[in-house]
Amino acid sequence: MPDRNPSHGFTARTRFGLTLIAGGAVANIYYNQPLLAVLVSEFGARAALLVPTACLVGYGLGILGLVPLGDAWPRRTLIVAQLIGLSVALLGAALSPNLTVLTIACLFIGFLSSAAQQAVPFAAELAPDESRGRMVGQVMTGLLTGILLARTASGFVGAHFGWRAVFFAAAFVALAIAAVAAATLPKTKQTRPLRYRALMLSILHLVKTQPILRNASLSQGLLFASFNAFWATLALLVEAPPFDLTAAGAGLFGVIGVCGAFVAPLSGRYTDRKGARPVVVTGAALVLASFLVLWLGGEVSLIAVGIGVLLIDIGLNGALIANQTRAYALVPGARGRINTVLFTVMFVFGALGAFAGSQAFLLAGWPGVCAVGGVLSSAGLLVAIFDRSRAASATKPA
Repeated sequence: MPDRNPSHGFTARTRFGLTLIAGGAVANIYYNQPLLAVLVSEFGARAALLVPTACLVGYGLGILGLVPLGDAWPRRTLIVAQLIGLSVALLGAALSPNLTVLTIACLFIGFLSSAAQQAVPFAAELAPDESRGRMVGQVMTGLLTGILLARTASGFVGAHFGWRAVFFAAAFVALAIAAVAAATLPKTKQTRPLRYRALMLSILHLVKTQPILRNASLSQGLLFASFNAFWATLALLVEAPPFDLTAAGAGLFGVIGVCGAFVAPLSGRYTDRKGARPVVVTGAALVLASFLVLWLGGEVSLIAVGIGVLLIDIGLNGALIANQTRAYALVPGARGRINTVLFTVMFVFGALGAFAGSQAFLLAGWPGVCAVGGVLSSAGLLVAIFDRSRAASATKPA
């Protein structure tokens, strides 16, 4: 299917809108995390499990069920509709009288927050071929920054005004971003509409017929698994002796991840010039190096932990932009479905990585976590190195 819109639609205004949408939408699935202690005191211990799980499960369902619609319907319309619906869901959360209603509201919050994943393929659709990586990187910087800043903003508002104020404020922000989307995003036309069933079945066809998509998804999934093995256990390391940090102190390591977010446009620019494969290999090597640093010094030095965080975030995000760029170039009219494949695989591997890291910490302590992360990142590196398909490093469709 051909592109639906010429590249001239990707103005600076549009780039700003997509970047804001990506960061502002994805932030909603993380607002609840600093509020869990307060929610537990009001709704009971089950809130700590149900609320964050509902947001993440809803987000995964949105990636799987809503993002492919961007290949069949105008993405501008979808994004605006999702953001308005998200505002309503956030209001529902703010007004929740009990845990059941809050959990259902959080499921819809996650589902509709997948508007963030509509913004990234929209950027790939609108950008010229020669700068697609850089433009995708810019929008992904917004998404990654939204993830990083969401917890900080939520914690501040929640501490001063209560947890309900966080969701009320988020509802207003979602509505404002919907207005920005309507004002800044170009209208696109669908040249060959697909029914929903055919759209979903075509995802399987893409997986079967596109080896580059399989390689990109597998290599990024393995790296994301190692990333989650680390982050699922970091607080257990730094809140115990000899560091004895508080939960707030442990959370400050996430600020270092801002560097990883801002490397995204650089990765995209290099991918545009040199191709994706060397960027993916370099990113995977940095993730592997991070676990070496964490194994050698993570138990005795916070500086070593900080260096490990920096390396793993830069490596993961750099590889992600390159893998996205080469995947989006495969079938121009199927970028939403390509995004669904890539991020569904990442979420599945990420959950497995978090589980494996937690189990390794219980059985073997921090060295066990480093071993799991090292094995997973090594596997991701090998998948990238031994990708021998003719277009493995290309960023343009054949």
